Amino acid sequence: MLGLAIGALGVVYGDIGTSPLYAFKEAFGGAHRVPLNHDNVLGILSLTVWSLFLIVTVKYVMFMMRADNRGEGGIMALLALVRRTLQPHRSSTWILMSLGMFGAALFYGDGMITPAISVLSAVEGLEVATPLFRPYIIPITLLILTALFLFQQTGTTRVGALFGPIMVLWFATLALLGIVNILDQPSVLAAFSPFYGVGFFAENGAMGFLTLGAVFLAVTGAEALYADMGHFGKRPIRLA
Repeated sequence: MLGLAIGALGVVYGDIGTSPLYAFKEAFGGAHRVPLNHDNVLGILSLTVWSLFLIVTVKYVMFMMRADNRGEGGIMALLALVRRTLQPHRSSTWILMSLGMFGAALFYGDGMITPAISVLSAVEGLEVATPLFRPYIIPITLLILTALFLFQQTGTTRVGALFGPIMVLWFATLALLGIVNILDQPSVLAAFSPFYGVGFFAENGAMGFLTLGAVFLAVTGAEALYADMGHFGKRPIRLA
């Protein structure tokens, strides 16, 4: 069980482990950025925390993972359940099937754009260390993506065995950095209050709503919890 949970950590949670990094950056530096001030920082943090909790923990872990098709998950599993449980020629069936195909199209789009954004955002961290890395950011990203896709064809077992320990180290590093900075600025824990998220909308109006597009980036990859359920099973993913 522990081995499967570590493998699930590498395959299932890898994207969620990097997404909040570029989501927060995009909120203050993207096309619909908001002013960088104390209340907006806590507001974005609050929206991110509650988005992760409600979508990842409540929606996927507690509810979606119960809708399995003989142990398998994902949009195709949902489509199979729809075909088995509803009459074939009813209008509701066609509506649900159309929604399912639309969801599959979104999943394919996410599968193309998410690896590129995740790896690029991680490599951009080198630029923080020294500006000398700036010309090499994109070439390094391309090399990493090529290596990942070449290795991916060896199967989920090997991918999980390799990336599981890496993600354990990654999350431990994030936790350590977080604890150190929380001790330095404990007031940031106020972001756990949903009132800061509500106050963010009250202060920023329509621009605050558009910023949700950046906040939503934090939960990209959450669908992997459900889609990869057949690889690891419910219990290891929930344990991870």
